[in-house]
Amino acid sequence: MSFPLLTATAAVPAIGAIATAAVPAAKRTAAKWLALLFSLATLVLAVVVAVRFEPGAKGPFQLTESHAWIRDFGVRYELGVDGIAVALIALTALLVPFVILAGWHDADPLEDVSPNRRWRPTQGFFALVLAVEAMVVISFEATDVFLFYIFFEAMLIPMYFLIGGFGDRAGADGEERSAKLRSQAAVKFLLYNLAGGLIMLAAVIGLYAATADQLGSGTFSLTEIVQARADGKPALGTGTERLLFLGFFFAFAVKAPLWPLHTWLPGAMGESTAPVAVLITAVVDKVGTFAMLRFCLQLFPEASSWATPVILVLALISILYGALLAVGQRDIKRLVAYASISHFGFIVMGIFAMTSQGQGGATLYMVNHGVSTAALMLVAGFLISRRGSRLIADYGGVQKVAPVLAGTFLVGGLATLSLPGLAPFVSEFLVLVGTFSRYPAVGIVATVGIVLAALYVLVLYQRTMTGPVKAEVRTMPDLKARELAVVVPLIALLLFLGVYPKPLTDLVNPAVDHTLSVVDQHDPRPDVAVKADAEAAK
Repeated sequence: MSFPLLTATAAVPAIGAIATAAVPAAKRTAAKWLALLFSLATLVLAVVVAVRFEPGAKGPFQLTESHAWIRDFGVRYELGVDGIAVALIALTALLVPFVILAGWHDADPLEDVSPNRRWRPTQGFFALVLAVEAMVVISFEATDVFLFYIFFEAMLIPMYFLIGGFGDRAGADGEERSAKLRSQAAVKFLLYNLAGGLIMLAAVIGLYAATADQLGSGTFSLTEIVQARADGKPALGTGTERLLFLGFFFAFAVKAPLWPLHTWLPGAMGESTAPVAVLITAVVDKVGTFAMLRFCLQLFPEASSWATPVILVLALISILYGALLAVGQRDIKRLVAYASISHFGFIVMGIFAMTSQGQGGATLYMVNHGVSTAALMLVAGFLISRRGSRLIADYGGVQKVAPVLAGTFLVGGLATLSLPGLAPFVSEFLVLVGTFSRYPAVGIVATVGIVLAALYVLVLYQRTMTGPVKAEVRTMPDLKARELAVVVPLIALLLFLGVYPKPLTDLVNPAVDHTLSVVDQHDPRPDVAVKADAEAAK
């Protein structure tokens, strides 16, 4: 039997989480280094997965593993990756070491607060980060719907404790946030996602029952259901397919997050430390949009086409609503949260535009948004930790006392507004082109989100970094070596993918073409070609 590479990629951070949690309480530094080493080992395995993956090879999935698990219910331990999954596994494995480095001191003991909050379990913090990584990675790998569902829901548990137990020390008013506010944000995050998960569970059970009725034996295997349809044996009736699609899509839209199911995100990101906020929006939330591509479209192609007009409207609202609220924010972290809601609207719009440019751009957007948001949020976290406040009004003139911090903050912000030459520009351009080619009105209105993004990013930079130096920031230190080790690689990656996105496009395009073929969609022909054919016919 060949080496189970995909299992190992998920198992290494899981083992790291257990090992880190087992480190004695007095050995905090050892726990940090151990967690970092396991995250780097996971990154190495993710690179091996990317190297061994062959874009364009026959079959939708590669490096597959399949073993019987719960035979009586047709549940299998079934893993496989396409180009989209490989890209997102690489993103996750890349970001987690930076999250660990950026949060190096976030769970250290606090000696200057009340006794009941004097101990923050360092080992627990880093163990939870690695646990989230393990569950996200196997979610990207799972091709059995039931297996996917288990880890889709299980990742909520470590995230709940990261939000509620390791919240931000600096509140929006410059004071330490109370445990009550952190708890409220964590509970809201959990309740929203559990509600989506419970609805999805009903749909998962319905999928098994429907396949048992149509195929003679129930299955949760994505490959079996897709192959049955290709062989002319549709596993689902039209009405059943649409109901099941709604159950799956609801859960993924909560995770994504898509308007109007987004309201948990600003509180969760605002009350979290900056590294945990990155984990939420750059890693965990990507599972929702990825699952739309892998499960919603491939399991329910007819229902996906049926629901597309409504989903595009919701995506458009997300783009404009998130951007408008970002413009009006006074809190740095909540501004980034609302900006992310707008960006996820672009991703969902690209997925359901049902064009190769749109879906390819949406996949690139998932990767590029993860890198750009990580860069901006982590630099914002370094800034907030120095001043002790998240309020934009409490800053001013930072670029004069900390020019490197201000410069990296600017690059992260410019990437967020999709400046040409930086990675998000390519993905946003492809999404808009792909959407416009099939739904021109939606594509035109969505461009307003680009204008608003420039507004909220540039105003944020102007108010925090330029102008007179405020007394509270006059002695602010610039970025240190550990912080530069976090930020510089992310900025370098934004620049590289901004001028040379070919490695990513070559990786994801075959998977996008396969998805479109399953949904039986084709790129619309340009009007010029249609007119030329008409003239030739005459």
